Amino acid sequence: MSFLELAKKRSSIRKYGPKKVDEGKLQKILEAGRIAPTGANTQPQRILVIREKEGLEKLAKGANVYGAPLALIICADHSVSWKRPHDGKDIAEIDASIVTDHMMLQATELELGTCWICYFNEKIIRDEFKLPDNFEPLNILAIGYSASEPVSSERHSTLRKSIDNTVWYETF
Repeated sequence: MSFLELAKKRSSIRKYGPKKVDEGKLQKILEAGRIAPTGANTQPQRILVIREKEGLEKLAKGANVYGAPLALIICADHSVSWKRPHDGKDIAEIDASIVTDHMMLQATELELGTCWICYFNEKIIRDEFKLPDNFEPLNILAIGYSASEPVSSERHSTLRKSIDNTVWYETF
């Protein structure tokens, strides 16, 4: 499958079956995150794997993972993330998002469904999982076997803006 075919295949899944994600698939997903590029190769991502009933119950207090049997809480360690020298911009959020995207696409290739979740209560997530102060939870990636009907890979032709509406050359 080409990259564009893979990217078009991916969709947000909000209904999962109960089947657990096997360890081999989880390790491939985590490896995809490990090799993702980060600013100045600082690798500030800190990933918390949630797959046991107790952890999923704690997670449900602060986020909806739609019944997924596996969730990854992707955090950024601000103590090591690269900061742009001239204005101090911390790119930890960008790094964590690149890592999340790599893992999401790897899961898709493995025939797993995902949902990238940013709507969560940070305080609850911090408290429930005892996150260190310098770790900021940025994304949650719900992963599992979809219990939804597959969506068409061709949906992007009508659901996405055309390139003419999003891309300029040389100047705006």
